[in-house]
Amino acid sequence: MKKGFFAGILAVVISGVFVAEALAQANPNTLVNQRKSAMALQGKYFGPILGMVTGRAPYDAAIVQRNADYLTVITKLAWDDFQSTTAGAERTQTKDDIYKDLPKFKATADAMQAEVQKLVVAARAGDQAAVGVAARSVARACNGCHEDNSNFKFRFRIE
Repeated sequence: MKKGFFAGILAVVISGVFVAEALAQANPNTLVNQRKSAMALQGKYFGPILGMVTGRAPYDAAIVQRNADYLTVITKLAWDDFQSTTAGAERTQTKDDIYKDLPKFKATADAMQAEVQKLVVAARAGDQAAVGVAARSVARACNGCHEDNSNFKFRFRIE
């Protein structure tokens, strides 16, 4: 009787481990939604900077510095959610090819983050001309990544 009882308990525990592991894996659509949200935040805080440096909005150094500081964190959020389980997921516009060479894809993210760091330095220095150069470089990095890795049609207007 004790052996049967312990065998039953062991079976429940083992089943629980497998169920917990299955539940721990993120839903591909959740990952897509999270990375889209992170990208939307990037646009929300970068768009005004680009608008200011291209003359579509009045330049405000305080907003440029604040938004650039936010971007140092925000631009790191989306990349964890680009997992191979999202290939072909509903609502994704990411090209499946990125999952064949994730280090190359990560390099584009790293390059964009490096450009954001240059933007932060220029914004903190208060040099409007340097901010303009750095912001355009960030926009080119974003646009280049989208051109290479996405079917998403949005591009930042640099001029």
